[in-house]
Amino acid sequence: MVRATRNFCAPLPFLSAHMPFLSAHMSGTGSTHPMNPLLQLSCPLLLASQSPRRRALLDRIDVPFEARVSPADETLAPSVAPAEAVRTLARRKARPVAADRPSALVLAADTVVAHDGEILNKPEDSSHARAMLRRLQDTSHAVYTGVSLVHAGSDRTATAVETTAVVLGPLSDAEIRAYVASGSPLDKAGGYGIQDHTAPFFVERIEGDYYNVVGLPLRRLYRTLRASFADLLEASSA
Repeated sequence: MVRATRNFCAPLPFLSAHMPFLSAHMSGTGSTHPMNPLLQLSCPLLLASQSPRRRALLDRIDVPFEARVSPADETLAPSVAPAEAVRTLARRKARPVAADRPSALVLAADTVVAHDGEILNKPEDSSHARAMLRRLQDTSHAVYTGVSLVHAGSDRTATAVETTAVVLGPLSDAEIRAYVASGSPLDKAGGYGIQDHTAPFFVERIEGDYYNVVGLPLRRLYRTLRASFADLLEASSA
């Protein structure tokens, strides 16, 4: 088990700033970002996901999109490494949605939490969630998100993976039980959500993209879009 050290990564003073970020979305107080490259797309953007957190992030940066449920099978062999798992599942989610709308750019993502190389999926029940949090508390773990963009009309797929290290501070059994009793951990990989209102009390620090831990690494998405689909941006701004 890897123990956290004070030099492992940066402190988390940003958490208080990011909590209002998502809260503002929920209350409909987002603002327009004129340099947002996703606003320059010359084709529809489809999000192949039901994740409320991914929808919230796209809504918050005022990106117009449609959400579609992907029919993809999300089962993988237990031996698949975390980075390969999210890469494979993101592509797998995007492709059937893209096949139905070849003129659209389809975005899909998949996020997993891994501790000591083992993937921790969403907890099966409250007992499982408590066990996950006992395992993760006072240690470091990694959050992987695969992002896949597919434009079937031009037969192009671009997939990338973002990794963020997260350190949870020590948690008492009472604290774990109280958090699980809120119900929030039950629909989240690893049994916790960094965007939850209680996160500042137990997420000690991170190294990497905060939005990746929420479920959609926005900078990685931007870089992938610019690298592989620049023509879709140029066409709309010509």
